[in-house]
Amino acid sequence: MEDINLFLAHAVELEREAARRYEELADSMRTDGNVAVEAFFRQMAVFSRKHLALAVERGGFRQIPALTPTEYVWPDGLSPEQFDWIGVDCMIDVNNALAIALDGERRGHAFYANIEAITGDPEVRVMAQEFAAEEAEHVAELEKWIGRYATQSSTRPSDPTSEPAGRA
Repeated sequence: MEDINLFLAHAVELEREAARRYEELADSMRTDGNVAVEAFFRQMAVFSRKHLALAVERGGFRQIPALTPTEYVWPDGLSPEQFDWIGVDCMIDVNNALAIALDGERRGHAFYANIEAITGDPEVRVMAQEFAAEEAEHVAELEKWIGRYATQSSTRPSDPTSEPAGRA
């Protein structure tokens, strides 16, 4: 990606999609009754909207082009934040919700890091590097949450209605 306006158009769409997806996950966690993870996902949506505003602000005097869906150059043909979100509904559990969010953030990070690595435009490179660093922070935070919930899940029996072996 050699054009800063094209880069910013992609960043705006990616962050818009991320905010929308985090709101969906937060709503699912509200249905699940998990207030802590709901609040975390709502905070992640706020961060995505801040990144969206930052991308627009970084455009400064530039006119960020409005692209049609076919004009975006996404890996696998879809926004990195959209790829595995098809399974999000009100029945999703915490571990799957966190895993889906982590996958989206990893894909977002890879998208920006790839642009940083291959662009010949120094302005695009600097912005891609900044956005990749922000996505890396999100990955690290999600990994902490996953670790917290994986530990909680592993200390509980897989089927709370089953009796321990030897009892009947």
